[in-house]
Amino acid sequence: MSRLLLVAVLTAVIHMINTLIYSVRLAGVRTKRLATALSLFQVIFLVASTANLIQAPLMSAIVEHAINAGLAHAGGGNVLDDPYYRAQLARLNADIRLVILAATAGTLLGGLLIPTFVRLFTRGIFLLEEIGSVPRMILRVFLSPRYLAAIARQVELPSIGRFRDALRRPLAIPVNFLVANVLITGIWTTGVLSALYAGALIPQYRSTATLTSGIVNGVAAVLAATVVDPTAAMITDQAMRGARPEEDVKQMAVYLALTRLAGTLLAQLFFVPGALIIRFVAELIT
Repeated sequence: MSRLLLVAVLTAVIHMINTLIYSVRLAGVRTKRLATALSLFQVIFLVASTANLIQAPLMSAIVEHAINAGLAHAGGGNVLDDPYYRAQLARLNADIRLVILAATAGTLLGGLLIPTFVRLFTRGIFLLEEIGSVPRMILRVFLSPRYLAAIARQVELPSIGRFRDALRRPLAIPVNFLVANVLITGIWTTGVLSALYAGALIPQYRSTATLTSGIVNGVAAVLAATVVDPTAAMITDQAMRGARPEEDVKQMAVYLALTRLAGTLLAQLFFVPGALIIRFVAELIT
């Protein structure tokens, strides 16, 4: 259980940080320094990358433990007909759904923290411009009580009320762009998890099934690169040029966070069908 809890926490952190990217665009528009804002975010994104490096093998180990326990109990028979292994699959199903729920929780927290991170990034951008070096900036922040106190003053408890204005305004961004974000997030959230579960459904070909996740995530990456990212960049650039109001970028950040949240919920529906499709593909190619 402790291993599963760690996987859930790391998943929440990954999705929280990936949601906070929306605050970077808004901070970049406000400061007219979008490139600096994106560069500064990469420092925080390293945390998500590190969490992912730890989370992936831990989740794989949970699945492998369930498979090996079932194979040992079956004693050379058809493991899929063994009631014990079916119980292992049911438990694994519940564990993976808990991990997906953690992704939803992390996305929700990241969305609620967007206003706070807009202020933090805005302050960080000007501080980086003053100091000229990310390592020196980090040292100054953590070694100076004055800077730590200034950062603490920027942090506020999450408040849904801050999003009301963005939601009340007439929608100024494309609807298909938001729908695509829901679908892409749903696919990306469950892609690896569905592949791992598919491996448990066909333990003799579990390596093939697991590696098939690259195809699933590749589809999501192509859709993100061709539909979501260019539209978000266009809206952000238009706001920086004055062709759009800053409020459009704020609205975009709010709606992207909401559609990302919806996508993690949709991942619960995608999970098992995705595993069955991956199992079919793995059996087809082996």
